[in-house]
Amino acid sequence: MKDIFKDIFDIDDVQGVMFLPINGKLVFSEFVSHQPKKIGAINWLPFIHTLNGIREAELVFENSRFYLRRAGMGYILVVMGESGLTEMVRLSCDVLISSFEQTKKKHKGLEHFFKKK
Repeated sequence: MKDIFKDIFDIDDVQGVMFLPINGKLVFSEFVSHQPKKIGAINWLPFIHTLNGIREAELVFENSRFYLRRAGMGYILVVMGESGLTEMVRLSCDVLISSFEQTKKKHKGLEHFFKKK
């Protein structure tokens, strides 16, 4: 699964990537150093509903940034440090979403990407 997001993880100061489907149940979560405790137990549904279909957003905090991107039936959430390159993350997400859409034509939905092996 981490292979799908390899290009995003290769960008300087990317600390983690998550995929949140519309139902709010975390499907994928991978962090470079340590994963926040109980991140899978968070109810993401209110957050997803608040987004109301937004295409992309960048949330800037004191020591980190989140880049959020709509991808098919969910959202890719990239966690970056202060010096993360949002432009590179955006470009990598564009390429990834394009590959989602090409695969979706061949297969039904994004389940193909998120099947556990």
